[in-house]
Amino acid sequence: MKYNCLIIDDEKILADSTAEYFNLFGVNTVAVYGAEDCREFFKSNTAELILLDINLGDGSGFDLCKELRVTTAIPILFISARTSDDDKIIALNIGGDDYVQKPYSLGVLLAKVKAVLKRYGQIACSEYSDGYLTIDFISKQVKANGVAVKLTSLEFRLLSYLVENEDKVISKKELFEKVWKDKFTGDGTLNVHIRKLREAIEINPNKPKYIVTVWGDGYKFTGGSK
Repeated sequence: MKYNCLIIDDEKILADSTAEYFNLFGVNTVAVYGAEDCREFFKSNTAELILLDINLGDGSGFDLCKELRVTTAIPILFISARTSDDDKIIALNIGGDDYVQKPYSLGVLLAKVKAVLKRYGQIACSEYSDGYLTIDFISKQVKANGVAVKLTSLEFRLLSYLVENEDKVISKKELFEKVWKDKFTGDGTLNVHIRKLREAIEINPNKPKYIVTVWGDGYKFTGGSK
């Protein structure tokens, strides 16, 4: 069965009440209560978005996220009662799309979930392909020279944003706000992710043809044939 949202949280009452609330407002949602339940769920079901608690009774949400990222690039929103900035940084860097603090307002969380589902469901073009690089925006699959490329969720969002704005110079500030959703992300973090993307898709990462640096301004996606 296909769901809009999967909640993974060992606080059963909270998970169930959140799922019930989402369902009342048209977001088809189901809750499971641990890492093993999640694995069983994906054997016969799909979801368009995951709400994942960091602290699970049978494992770490961080570890489960890493495991899921091997096979899927669907959005993952971390939920946690922990307040450490380090946790937030780890969550985003391993492929999480956002970090939601407990206790949360059901109305605010529902609005965030709907916004993510809408954003990922309204990509203007379903595929980019130029003979060497292929990007399927629906399945979130990338191939370079016919070989599948593994990207984290954040790397895929960064690549997608650049491709959607092909030939337009995108400032670092815009990338921080539109991709990271954070005005205070440092240049070093962006540089690392740009480098990883180049290593994944460029024929020669040291002489990039796709993701070009515009010194003093930002980056732009030019298309490899240009």
